[in-house]
Amino acid sequence: IKGKKVEFERSIRETHRKLKRGILRWIVTDRPQNLLTAPIIYSMIVPMVLLDLTVTLYQWVCFPVYRIARVRRGDYIVFDRNNLGYLNWFERLHCEYCAYGNGLIAYAAEIVARTEQYFCPIKHARKIRGTHARYERFLPYGEAADYHARLEQFRRALAKEAKKEM
Repeated sequence: IKGKKVEFERSIRETHRKLKRGILRWIVTDRPQNLLTAPIIYSMIVPMVLLDLTVTLYQWVCFPVYRIARVRRGDYIVFDRNNLGYLNWFERLHCEYCAYGNGLIAYAAEIVARTEQYFCPIKHARKIRGTHARYERFLPYGEAADYHARLEQFRRALAKEAKKEM
């Protein structure tokens, strides 16, 4: 890995090229349901791009007001699978689409997690799946003592993170 770029040795690149399945062979041997559902899957790009635009705009406008560090999109949305020589054009498209979708969800989740830390750092009453990394530090459900003072501590922690990134 050189910076953000991955470079394979020549022998590995040659092996990758040999393993690459041609587009015609791929279409013929791929599962038919994959081709049939592709329009539905790829139509999701519209709401994904809208989500991307809105959460990015939201954090660019609101986070400086709240003194919250902006989430770096490039830390979450990474397009590097197109460098894999054993993937044909369609396979690369699938990989990059999934990288965008999963990266976007993680990016949006971090933006919302920072927002939750600012406005409501309280755990839920029951255990939930898929919590973000900040959640474990949140206040227990129903613990009202010193809530507002502790809320300010959470906000100061966010402001401190923002100062570090400047």
